[in-house]
Amino acid sequence: MQTIIKYVVLLALGLSVQLTQAQDTIPAIKNRKAIEKLENYKLAVENKEKQLLKVRVEEINKELSNGAITEEESNRLKNEAAEKAALNIENRWAIINNQIALYKRNIFKPNADDKENKLGLMVVNRTFSIKGKKREPRDNPRTSIELTLAVGYNSALIKGQGFKDSPYQFKGVDFTELGCNWKTKVFKNSQLLRFKYGVSLQWNKLNIKNNQYFMQDGNGTYLEQFPADLNKSKLKITNLVVPLFFEFGPLKKMDRKDDRIVYLNSDQFKIGVGGYAGLNLGAQQKLKYVEGGSNIKEKLSRSSNASNFVYGLSGYIGIGDISLYAKYDLSPLFKDQIIEQHNISLGLRFDID
Repeated sequence: MQTIIKYVVLLALGLSVQLTQAQDTIPAIKNRKAIEKLENYKLAVENKEKQLLKVRVEEINKELSNGAITEEESNRLKNEAAEKAALNIENRWAIINNQIALYKRNIFKPNADDKENKLGLMVVNRTFSIKGKKREPRDNPRTSIELTLAVGYNSALIKGQGFKDSPYQFKGVDFTELGCNWKTKVFKNSQLLRFKYGVSLQWNKLNIKNNQYFMQDGNGTYLEQFPADLNKSKLKITNLVVPLFFEFGPLKKMDRKDDRIVYLNSDQFKIGVGGYAGLNLGAQQKLKYVEGGSNIKEKLSRSSNASNFVYGLSGYIGIGDISLYAKYDLSPLFKDQIIEQHNISLGLRFDID
């Protein structure tokens, strides 16, 4: 009998070591594949910039042959286009090289000590674990944590205009929010009122119609007709905010297997009112059009003059984890904007305990 036990223990330990080695190898393989993809992407970036430069040179030559510009102006424009392409390649390569360096630093190489330590932990956890006595049920802590995901439509309210006359159109998912929230009972012995606070990333998109795009003239920002036919004109603004809510509604008492009593929103009505404040992390305008027989995609990161500090009102109403959600920026969409307009979003919100 003792011999059989020895063989069983040795077999279990061998399987544990093999599983540990396999788990350690998976991240290394993924990192190496990611590095290969990034190296290939560097070549794609270079080829794309060269193609755009070629198109620009052809345009300049056409203007020269038509007499629109002089030989001197032609040479100057070609030099500027070449410098721009070189800087674009250099900057985009720098981003890719940093990502490659990150992957290379994190390729895990297990050594003997790691294997011994992990093996020892497995033996302790799996062989010498002792089941404790059953404890009395414990109430949940006063503060709990939940993840939040919200998606929906996004637009802007313009002073003196209705949605029908708006230069923006609803097109797919224009608004996304991802965050983490803490939920604290306001009253110790009651679940009906909670104070909710946390941190969230918000992505607001404006799909611009009528072949327009945003132009910045000094400190002012306004819409203007684009010289070519646009297939896509979109402004994306990324904000990091701190949301604050008062949430009303009953919670459902549930007993867990670990002898803990918890209270969840499962199938219970709730309503939340509050607001948010934070910072603009960046704004980017994306343009897509055809020029000279080529599909051109432009990303303009400094052409929107979006407000640096954002704040507004928000609220939701729902049952369980799903709610209807709305938010409205009290802060202006742009700094020193010529026409007063404020971002507004409407969609679904998922709060996962």
